[in-house]
Amino acid sequence: MENKLIIDGTGAILGRLCSYAAKQALLGKEITIVNCNDVVSAGNKKNILGEYIIMRQKDGSNLKGPFFPKVPEKIVKRTIRGMLSYKQQRGEKALGRVMCYNKVPAELESAKKISLEIFSSKDKRAKTMKLSEVARLI
Repeated sequence: MENKLIIDGTGAILGRLCSYAAKQALLGKEITIVNCNDVVSAGNKKNILGEYIIMRQKDGSNLKGPFFPKVPEKIVKRTIRGMLSYKQQRGEKALGRVMCYNKVPAELESAKKISLEIFSSKDKRAKTMKLSEVARLI
């Protein structure tokens, strides 16, 4: 069990969560990220949506890509992929060790989870946007 990490994404910042997960995957640990709906992206809402909409519009012609997901769990996995050298064998294996879920699967209900929450819901000064809201608006 020491080789497996279960990370609760509730309130965690997307970039910090993904960089931590990518590093641990490169070190050989199996990473499971749950509650990807509640991961937040820090910044102004207009800028966040603008960046994701631009990425979605960059789809290549004739269905050749690049493809950018609309589901929160796949947005998290794609962000982790961007932090790995996924075209090389080491990065490809590390990416294969990462699993992302929007909810907590039944088999992981009682498992101990690591929380990377930085912002609490009481912190009104920070400008953040949940990935579930981003996915709904793009």
